[in-house]
Amino acid sequence: MINMIKLETPISNKDINNLKIGDKVLISGIIYTGRDAVLPKLKKIIQDEKIELIPFDLNGSVFMHTAVSKSGIAPTTSNKTEIESSISLLSQSGVKIHIGKGSLSDKTIKSLKKENSIFFITPPVAAVLTDKVISKEVVMFKEEGIESIFKLKVKAIPAIVAIAHGKSIYS
Repeated sequence: MINMIKLETPISNKDINNLKIGDKVLISGIIYTGRDAVLPKLKKIIQDEKIELIPFDLNGSVFMHTAVSKSGIAPTTSNKTEIESSISLLSQSGVKIHIGKGSLSDKTIKSLKKENSIFFITPPVAAVLTDKVISKEVVMFKEEGIESIFKLKVKAIPAIVAIAHGKSIYS
């Protein structure tokens, strides 16, 4: 039997400090989605210091790099420029966990360490992940359709800690 660490959102610094690369986790609670179309827009709102336009609290939040379609959810590659370039600023703004797939640059790994945030990978199997979504609603950028920012209530999304505390399973 695999020992799974159970995490409940919002995520605390203590939660982050207790994780290491390779840990297998189950995340429950609220997670937000974002990928190529919306993360640059969210980044601009933060850069322009218009945080009041964000209708949810970034502190302790979890972001999954995915779209939300009728087929379900599955992670996209997180090292695409539009996605990876948002990770540092989102972490500075309170996001504690980023979920996607693929490796990230050394610069992003250092930024995650500085902000005490981490990166999880999750199986790119839509059926497994979609079954874990209890509810969903669009909370920002509705005009982007399936790439809008969604608020998902989830139960036991499986993931593996891929980058934590300056270390990566890819190196």
